[in-house]
Amino acid sequence: MVIALAVIVVILLVVIGMQYRAYRARSSNLEQIHHKIKEIIEEGTSEKLLVHTDDHALIPVLIEINHLLEYNQQRAANFLKMEQSMRKMISNISHDLKTPLTVVLGYIETINLDPDMNVEERKVLLSKVHAKANEVLELIRQFFDLARLESGDKPIPISRIRINDICAKNMLAFYDTLTVKGFEVAIDIPDKPLLAWGNEEALDRVLNNLIANAIQHGGEGKAVGLTLRGDDEFVYMDVWDRGKGIDELHQDRVFERMYTLEDSRNKSYQGSGLGLTITKRLVEAQEGTIRIRSKPYEKTVFTVKLKRVAFSA
Repeated sequence: MVIALAVIVVILLVVIGMQYRAYRARSSNLEQIHHKIKEIIEEGTSEKLLVHTDDHALIPVLIEINHLLEYNQQRAANFLKMEQSMRKMISNISHDLKTPLTVVLGYIETINLDPDMNVEERKVLLSKVHAKANEVLELIRQFFDLARLESGDKPIPISRIRINDICAKNMLAFYDTLTVKGFEVAIDIPDKPLLAWGNEEALDRVLNNLIANAIQHGGEGKAVGLTLRGDDEFVYMDVWDRGKGIDELHQDRVFERMYTLEDSRNKSYQGSGLGLTITKRLVEAQEGTIRIRSKPYEKTVFTVKLKRVAFSA
């Protein structure tokens, strides 16, 4: 009996010893994890926790902590990128507003310094002042529109719209101007009605922006076109030109705010760098996507994709 009790006591002591050892090992691991996490947060590094441990219960915890660290590091990187973008945007806004306002002040000063200026000259200068003032107003309107789109303050209700008519209307609005300038105009719109979920006013502005952009930055190719097509799920609108195009390295960036690469198509609309950004936000507000494919002097295509609605006669 005594021997049996002694054996039990020994076994209990061994178990307690093993548990204590495991407890000390886990405490040491947790202390190291705590120290490393604190170090990563304070120093802002992109390090991860080492997953190698004999404690199998800690492995999934370490993996999830690494996922959380990675997520936070990505958010911090995105915030830094956005902050840099905002600084650049503010700098460009200041420049873009200052330039036409300086011209306006120059014209006004010229008028004030010459009280004997004849009516015709005064009229010409006032016309230039008016044009520059409108340029500033348009620039401010674009900044305001983008701010409202990105904050969600500009409601864009979605409904079923007939894409054929919208495409034709927007392309024909440029037709006379294009033909007078000697452009080849290609309009490929099927007779079969194509319906999609969207907003007619927003889509009008999207197409208007893209067509004007193709004319301004693809003019060397003297060809602009619009193709409407669809499959079982989506409707696609391709606005294309045969101009100088965009290098592949920069194609992903043309929709960024204030992207002002010398050859970027996003310098359109008084050089604000906001035309294609606003276009992208408007497309996304209609639950669609926009992308670009470009081969210089062959074909540059902006494709807008919207969800299709089955047509019933």
